Amino acid sequence: MKPRRGDQTEAWGALAGHFEAHGRDFDIREAFARDPGRFDALTFDAPEVFADLSKNRIDTATLHFLLDLARETGVAERRDAMLRGDSINTTEGRAVLHTALRAPRGAGLHSDEVHHVLDTMLAYVETVRDTAVSGIRHIVNIGIGGSDLGPQMVVPALDAFTHPGLTLHFVSNVDGHDIAPVLRTLKPAETLFVIASKTFTTQETMANAHAAKAWFSAAGGTDTAKHFVATTTNVEAAAAFGITTTFGFWDWVGGRYSLWSAIGLPIALAVGADNFRALLAGAHAMDEHFAHAPAAQNLPLLLGLLDVWYRNFHAFTSRSIAPYHQGLKRLPAYLQQLEMESNGKRVDLDGNDLPYATSPVVWGEPGTNGQHAYFQMLHQGSDVIPVEFILVKHATHGTPALHGPLLAQLERQHAMLLANGLAQSQALMQGRTTDAALADAAPTASKTLDPLTLARHRTFPGNRPSTTLLLEQLTPRSLGALIALYEHRVFSSGAVWGINSFDQWGVELGKALCNDLLPRLHSGDASGLDASTAGLLKRLRA
Repeated sequence: MKPRRGDQTEAWGALAGHFEAHGRDFDIREAFARDPGRFDALTFDAPEVFADLSKNRIDTATLHFLLDLARETGVAERRDAMLRGDSINTTEGRAVLHTALRAPRGAGLHSDEVHHVLDTMLAYVETVRDTAVSGIRHIVNIGIGGSDLGPQMVVPALDAFTHPGLTLHFVSNVDGHDIAPVLRTLKPAETLFVIASKTFTTQETMANAHAAKAWFSAAGGTDTAKHFVATTTNVEAAAAFGITTTFGFWDWVGGRYSLWSAIGLPIALAVGADNFRALLAGAHAMDEHFAHAPAAQNLPLLLGLLDVWYRNFHAFTSRSIAPYHQGLKRLPAYLQQLEMESNGKRVDLDGNDLPYATSPVVWGEPGTNGQHAYFQMLHQGSDVIPVEFILVKHATHGTPALHGPLLAQLERQHAMLLANGLAQSQALMQGRTTDAALADAAPTASKTLDPLTLARHRTFPGNRPSTTLLLEQLTPRSLGALIALYEHRVFSSGAVWGINSFDQWGVELGKALCNDLLPRLHSGDASGLDASTAGLLKRLRA
């Protein structure tokens, strides 16, 4: 059967009927009451990740229809095409092979090239990490987008595994207020700058690179070649800048999938060669699961199908990511790019307008901070927003000296963290009735307010869906598996929608217009501009 776009399948129509008959008014609480085996039926194991989908507005019948949809849209065939190196990025004529970057030696496409760069990069990493010899104490990664978000997310996540003598800094914004505070803390002799740009022409990155070089010279730095390294394919441009150490990658590595490549250099500098290889190994284990697990137990596929169910049938417009681990504080921002840049598309593979929505808005904040910020809306707001909780069973603080009362206190705090995560998912599902609110005292409430009115303010509708992903520990291997899980999930929903998840033309228009407007800020020439842009230009020059 030739793969078809989601809305052109029989399964789509069956899902629409199922939604009207059972999905629209589905109550998770009633589903648990009816089915004592619901938890076991809707929990899934994948490498390093246990997933509880039972608090979602689905049942086994819903999954049956969704799996039919995956079959009719050819998700498996498109997955296999990606893994064998077909040019599935049709608008750019490229293969999509980030999975090859984490395949064991001899087991993936382009293995010799991949492992040559990896071995060379990791050998360099160990020379820098020998701080007694290198003298390096600070590493500044200068990149943007995929050259920044991945490393900036992974390094704090793996804080327990980082070199105690190295401090990592990340600069991405062209706004000088990003790089200036970093430079204030540095000494040239102790600093290594990593310039991350495939083409060595990215506007924001090169502006910050030149700022770093100007600071380096002004502060007495004398060896650019030692203190600047590039992850780029434009060796000539890097050499002209004064950089002699470069590590390259390939056009089949998309920016938001590039942390596994030389773009991961700051990660490797932070955690070392062995831990970087463990990160790759965890991702590869998830690749194997996605490639070979039966559809009904294939976690990335199931999560991608759940996203389609919520976006196109329930019409939920966003999803909140709530990692209950401070190390994952940058994960929501990383996932914003991964999902919204990949699947924020309005035409299908043939360039035809889509009749349905695609990517949800992805956003979030670590627990428990988010509870004191936006969870009010999740519980009592007018929009239903599915939430993704990420729990880590065992803390890893990475400080061997922790013992006695301090260690005991941190263990109590980790238990508090986990209890909060469980409580929030439970509260979203269960809610609280007006009768229960009437019977429950509220010490901070107004003493003059009518009790029924107060109870209505303290009523929670419940039936708010959530997914919980559980890791045993946050290690390089488990983090690699978690990131790869999200990558393949985004791929799966994009395949159902019939879109190209691997281009990002929406990023290009603003760049082109910026290149036109930048000289106008100097010249004042407003000819041909719309009235608003011309007026703002004049105001900025006044």
